[in-house]
Amino acid sequence: MSDLDLRLVRYFTVVAEELHFGRAAAVLHLAQPSLSRHVRRLEGELGVRLFDRTTQGTQLTEAGAAFLPRAEALLRSAAEATAVARAAGRPSRVVVGYMTGLIVTPAVRALRGRCPEADVHHCFLGWGEMPSALLEHRVDAVVGRLPFPTDGLSVTVLYEEPRVLLIPVGHRLAGKEYVTLDDIADEPVPRFPDPEFNAFWRLDPRPDGRRVPDGPLVENLEDKLEVIAAGEAVALVPVGAVMKGLRHDLTTVPLEGVDPIPVVLAMRAGEENRPLLAAFRACAVEQLTPQLTPAEQDLT
Repeated sequence: MSDLDLRLVRYFTVVAEELHFGRAAAVLHLAQPSLSRHVRRLEGELGVRLFDRTTQGTQLTEAGAAFLPRAEALLRSAAEATAVARAAGRPSRVVVGYMTGLIVTPAVRALRGRCPEADVHHCFLGWGEMPSALLEHRVDAVVGRLPFPTDGLSVTVLYEEPRVLLIPVGHRLAGKEYVTLDDIADEPVPRFPDPEFNAFWRLDPRPDGRRVPDGPLVENLEDKLEVIAAGEAVALVPVGAVMKGLRHDLTTVPLEGVDPIPVVLAMRAGEENRPLLAAFRACAVEQLTPQLTPAEQDLT
């Protein structure tokens, strides 16, 4: 059998995700007849039918369902192999990832000053992208908040961030000197798709075993801010994630009796002593201590 064309494999995974050739063609910026021909070509190479096309829609066949996870793994492996080869061929290049509310600019600037020959880049990582961005070699270092899986990673704690209660400005607790978990025992908290992420950030269950009232399901920061501003929920958040540019209809109150959040630098295990990454770690330790405003200092 001829070698699989990775381009065709990617087309298949997009159709499998959308289960609609028209939507998949739009995602891939292809004409629908062209996409259909590519999928038929892949089916011909494999010798199996991957999709059932009916008037009710598009569904994976048994063969297609079996092929999908392996196709996704094949594409991930290809991307990782490409990234590893490029990293080996360009040892002076480093990409730093960071999360919402965490500023890496001082460390990046310091690294460029210390290693002027280095090609230094940075990119924002959304919810759920760590540690996959590291393990898939999309980035070389990440400044982020625990918890996230650390298997295969080398982790350095940079500092700890206190948590605050995020509420609408008209909330009954707005303006208080501080609050405790008892003060919000009956307040709904937004839910997240990932169960472990959900349990940690909602503190569910609470230390006394009580379950947290369910707020709306959200999938990104913007949605979370909307439901809180609308008075549908409150949230327990790291101070750095909300203090910069906080919306005028939201406010925060210091939260006592809750552990702070470790802010860490993570790299792939075994690569932390690469000269450029070791230099970045030194710059991060020196430069990324939080620069708090007077209002933020009151929260610590």
